[in-house]
Amino acid sequence: MKKIIPYRTTKRAMMSIDNGGRFFNLLTRANDGNISASELGKVAGVLGDKQKMVLFLEMSLSKLSDSSVSSIRSALSSELKQAYRRYQPRHYSPTEANKQGVRSQSAIVTGVPKFVKANSDFTGFIMIPMVANGITTMMMIPMIDHYDVYEIRDEETDEDFLIAHARSAKNLPQVHCCFGGILKELKSNNKNDSKKRVYLNTIYYSVVDK
Repeated sequence: MKKIIPYRTTKRAMMSIDNGGRFFNLLTRANDGNISASELGKVAGVLGDKQKMVLFLEMSLSKLSDSSVSSIRSALSSELKQAYRRYQPRHYSPTEANKQGVRSQSAIVTGVPKFVKANSDFTGFIMIPMVANGITTMMMIPMIDHYDVYEIRDEETDEDFLIAHARSAKNLPQVHCCFGGILKELKSNNKNDSKKRVYLNTIYYSVVDK
């Protein structure tokens, strides 16, 4: 998971994002007023994944005024403008994410994370692809065996929402944060549990100013 420090000025945002792309992007130029996918991908730390690029853009511009955000969006290439319309993330409280979140949707959820320990009573499962004898099958494994899992508490409703990210030696700070990622389906090994639940596969986070 990558920490984002939101831009505070339009100038700083444009200087960072309008960067000319990587060395092999020969057709892009830095500081030309046009933001290409290669340039946004470079600063977002991804290659070719426009859903993640749009998520990064939304979170990194969160401290700017509406007019500043509009001016930066207007500099996006037509390809990125189309991607933004498709992947613009929804902003949720933990309670809203539980009730309104849809699988594969980009989302930003705000709250204080609490680490879920491996020896807890947590029983969520995820599906991962497994290859055997050249055949790929989906296998259900305990989510806590594959990810670092956190509960995000909604202070108004006292309801928790789950976020997860690739295992790391460093725990998230227990302060108000915005977590950006993609909603995934959370499975249950109880066949009588028909309720569809989602969790946030977290890609970026930023600390909320108080």
